Amino acid sequence: MKDVKINRRKFLRGATAAAVGAISFGFPQSGVPPYIVPSSALGKAGNVASSSRITMGFIGVGGMGTNNMRAFLNQPDVQVVAVCDVVKASNEYGHWYKKGWQGPWFGREPAQKIVEDHYARKTQSSQYKGCDAYNDFRDLLARDDIDAVCITTPDHWHVVPVVMAAAAGKHIYCEKPMSLTVAEGRVMVEEVRRYGVVFQTGTQRRSSQQFRFICELVRNGRIGQLKRVITTIGPNNKEAPPKDWQPMPVPEWLDYDMWLGPAPWVPYHKDRCLYTFRFGLDYSGGQTTNLGAHAIDIVQWANGTDHTGPIEVEDLGGQFPKDGLFTTATKVHFRARYANNVELICRTRDDGPLRFEGTDGWIQIQKDEFTCYPESVKTSVIGPNEIHLYKSNDHHRNFIDCIKAHRETAAPVEIGHRSVTICHLGNIAMTLKRRLCWDPEKERFVNSRQANQMLSRSMRSPWHL
Repeated sequence: MKDVKINRRKFLRGATAAAVGAISFGFPQSGVPPYIVPSSALGKAGNVASSSRITMGFIGVGGMGTNNMRAFLNQPDVQVVAVCDVVKASNEYGHWYKKGWQGPWFGREPAQKIVEDHYARKTQSSQYKGCDAYNDFRDLLARDDIDAVCITTPDHWHVVPVVMAAAAGKHIYCEKPMSLTVAEGRVMVEEVRRYGVVFQTGTQRRSSQQFRFICELVRNGRIGQLKRVITTIGPNNKEAPPKDWQPMPVPEWLDYDMWLGPAPWVPYHKDRCLYTFRFGLDYSGGQTTNLGAHAIDIVQWANGTDHTGPIEVEDLGGQFPKDGLFTTATKVHFRARYANNVELICRTRDDGPLRFEGTDGWIQIQKDEFTCYPESVKTSVIGPNEIHLYKSNDHHRNFIDCIKAHRETAAPVEIGHRSVTICHLGNIAMTLKRRLCWDPEKERFVNSRQANQMLSRSMRSPWHL
């Protein structure tokens, strides 16, 4: 690890590996044994006074990362003091690229400029300097003056920064899908709880009045007993490179080795990185986890199963490429069944609906258009003695408010983990072309060693948990 002062939260050498609650990390290019972080040495994250300013650092400032950063910049009691990305500056971010923009649009340097320009305007000064830019997220986490971090990296780069941020006592906003594997998600849950930090998953529909109302209607029996839910996710929105693709030179603006991180080493190609990481199984679960994380999260909310999951998952004809650079599913189609006999269908369909079917009616939302049967359901009022779900109308604001009150967010770590777990189960069932039984309490498949081996993955040395 680089020689950085960490002050009160500094990492301790030489502590016994048997220390209660210790976590061991291996750091690339450090030349030293792993550091040990005893939970007793760092303590719990303290409450923040409601009147104080929250200082934030941003790990990953590509397309969505920059959107998140702008949202937090607009919070009056947030101060952005640091940004981090393995991209120095680039305009090669696919559909995120702003047409007509002259020069790099994303990366740590453009993000730094956005922040400093924002505060220069706010303070009516000609120049503002107060946001540092890093290539290595560990340098950002080493700072003792940062209260919270926003992690908007590729999925394979979620678990390590989350665990390290929690150990450093920093509150965490982590983009969806929360994890790359079921095992990594469970590690995040345990470490967030261990260090007592506030966590928000970037499933922003939890802060939508419309989706909350739909879930309250279902939970309060307006369509009778829920029997079936159909979720649809969009197809891949990028064309795969030719199957005979060739390695490319690594561009000077990218730290490719750090981008790969814990993923296997492979030659560089432009369609492996930036937005199109989404279509490589080493870095993501494809549209199953990308779009499925949103839709299935709402299913969990409406079904009242936020802290559990289905007991069975079955492939219905999912398809994967046989070769080439893109390896995630090109067609998603699987079924899951819950202990209460609610059936969930997840399938690929462009602009398809999210549909809840009950014994007495149905509710459907498609492109923000809410339809139902009977039509009277739409004007139904949730009574004071009925089920009222967590109310949040701004996902980013909710995170800041929860830090100040030190309370649970709209999409806390366990809920984020349970929702994306179903996406992971669907990918596993589609890969094995099987019906599998799942124990949501133990988070293991029943009598399937092959499927259980797919719940976790090894990390490229020397990265490890």
